[in-house]
Amino acid sequence: MEWEKIWTNVLAFLAEAGLKLVIVAVIIVGAFFAAWILRYVIRRVVGRIVSGVKKNANVEDTQSLLASPLAAVRLVQRTRTLGTVLSNIVNVTIVIIAVILVVYALNPGILGSFALLSAAIGAGLGFGAQNIVKDILNGLFMVMEDQLGVGDVVDLGPATGVVETVGIRITQVRDVNGTLWFVRNGEILRVGNMSQGWSRVIIDLAIPYDADVDDVQAKMLETATALAHDPKWRSRILDKPELWGLESISGDALVIRLVMKTRSSAKDDVARELRSRLKRAIDEMGVHLPSLNSIVLSGFEGAASVSGARPPRTRPTNVVPPDAPTTKKPKA
Repeated sequence: MEWEKIWTNVLAFLAEAGLKLVIVAVIIVGAFFAAWILRYVIRRVVGRIVSGVKKNANVEDTQSLLASPLAAVRLVQRTRTLGTVLSNIVNVTIVIIAVILVVYALNPGILGSFALLSAAIGAGLGFGAQNIVKDILNGLFMVMEDQLGVGDVVDLGPATGVVETVGIRITQVRDVNGTLWFVRNGEILRVGNMSQGWSRVIIDLAIPYDADVDDVQAKMLETATALAHDPKWRSRILDKPELWGLESISGDALVIRLVMKTRSSAKDDVARELRSRLKRAIDEMGVHLPSLNSIVLSGFEGAASVSGARPPRTRPTNVVPPDAPTTKKPKA
């Protein structure tokens, strides 16, 4: 009789443990399935929005949207970023719910036993959680208000470079030297976005004090105008070049400023080409540029040339050209 009771208790324990393990397994599998379903829905929504933008703009990939209206580019970037943030929120939420259900399945009374302890711990961690909540809310507002997006060149104060990832708490920025910066969203007080709208190339050319300023200015404007009409470059230049004139006078040189309005993604390329052409044009005039004692670099030159500064490529979308002939089946 005694052995029968022992075996009965062992079998009852194994049955109860097996049932709990089955419940835990079902919860884990259900959590993975729910996460997969939600992430799939998010990917589908993001994919449909991006494909719709590309079809409306009649382009095959996101890179070609650079020649399309700015709103389309911003919509694609904002949609992708929101999709990433929502996926992260789904993952965190499902993990928390799954852990609570597993604990409850193993011991239904454990949650009640630790209610007071968890309340005390929650009150203690509440002050620390303020920063986490601040980071999450600030990140969501930045994305929804279109302050930044993946692929943008931004100045966040602590870091300047290309936005690679916008997470729930952290925004990752790759600077021109290749350093990856992790910036807390709650610590971002200002956002300088150099990928929205247009950019301006500013060329300050130093010439000798005895050079003919009028001739040099005319040659600079002629060279910049020729660049603006070049078939290779005119799609990247938004407006005709402007000669702002004599910027400064010193004992060593005269500085003449030339500016050109370009697409934000083409600023550095246009600036390099313009400098090269100006150098050749000045050499043809016989004007020798003065030897300056020091060169001071300022601004964010080259930031847009970091890998990732362009919108990420996507799979091509079949596009029917507007002038393509349409074939109709003959009526029977």
